[in-house]
Amino acid sequence: MTGAADGPRVVIAAGGTGGHIYPGLALAEALRELAPDATISFLGTARGLEGEIIPRAGYELDLVAMVPFVGANRVVLPGALLRAGNQARRLLRRRRADVAVGMGGYASAPLLVGARLGRVPSLIHESGAVPGKANLVAARLTTNIATAFPAAVRAFPANRRVRVVGMPLAPEFAHFDRAALRERSRRDLGLPPDAFVLLVMGGSQGAARLSDAAVALGERWRDRDDIHILLKLGARAGTDVDEAIARVGADKVVHRVTYLDRMDTAYAAADAALCRAGAGTVAELAATGLPAVLVPYPFATGDHQRDNAAELVGAGGAFVVDDADADADTIGPIIEGLVAEPADRERMADAARSVGRPGAAHELAGWVLDLAARRVAEPLP
Repeated sequence: MTGAADGPRVVIAAGGTGGHIYPGLALAEALRELAPDATISFLGTARGLEGEIIPRAGYELDLVAMVPFVGANRVVLPGALLRAGNQARRLLRRRRADVAVGMGGYASAPLLVGARLGRVPSLIHESGAVPGKANLVAARLTTNIATAFPAAVRAFPANRRVRVVGMPLAPEFAHFDRAALRERSRRDLGLPPDAFVLLVMGGSQGAARLSDAAVALGERWRDRDDIHILLKLGARAGTDVDEAIARVGADKVVHRVTYLDRMDTAYAAADAALCRAGAGTVAELAATGLPAVLVPYPFATGDHQRDNAAELVGAGGAFVVDDADADADTIGPIIEGLVAEPADRERMADAARSVGRPGAAHELAGWVLDLAARRVAEPLP
């Protein structure tokens, strides 16, 4: 998406998964709001979801040939990084970039290499509580590092400027107003206006463990009219969940959706959530003040989802349940306690909001624009 010729020119590397792409798009929207004359483009690879998501959002996307930082790629990684870095340097020159921003993932490191070679000011954003390998490499190439979680700061070199800004979220989260959205959200989602609603979700692809838990909870509560479940199924979910819900007689309790255009409507409709502890999800829970039961994905690298959950749990805004224990016998009593004690829900909501950073996208955008305004290469670290 282009702006006026004399506005700041920003290239954002955001690729691979939605966990990198959507924060990058949130940053782009904040940049456009703060600097309407900005020219913003993206850099990615042919491997990830960016080829579909970024052009659909209206932004131009350049590609570099880079391999993931995993497994057997360690042998070819140095050569691939140098080649992709040179590609990125040429792209930055062609885009006449004033600043390069890496949002993590294996598209970020080549952009930072290219920025270093081309003497373009740069910045990286780390979305997780445990930094990814690409950002740990990229941190050697820039002095400007932003993090979503305080826990990530200690992983970076002490001589870098590391600032906790939070996770850039879609604009609707920056000004989230549950009271204004709640009635219509419940009506649109087919939920009763006065019942307690538990939002169950497992990410964009769904999570079998959490879907199974929702079915079991539906069975547990099938004879109650004061608790309902909003189950967000992944796009790839089959009919087996519907069949399981029907088999246990929970149709009136469990309401299913496969996709939501705006997640803020689900958060507004809900009184609590049951979900994984991805960085974006944890940030959204905090921004919306929604009490949660978090079930960290047990096979995440370095168990980093547990680290993602730590700040929210430590503040008192969420419980953690191990994946192996994520069943109705464990989760049911926790939720039933929240149903019975509205004051406890309010305390958890306040605690969640206390660690929320809904203005993260604008804070990060301000930093990017400050770097761009200098129009000179930052000193080499």
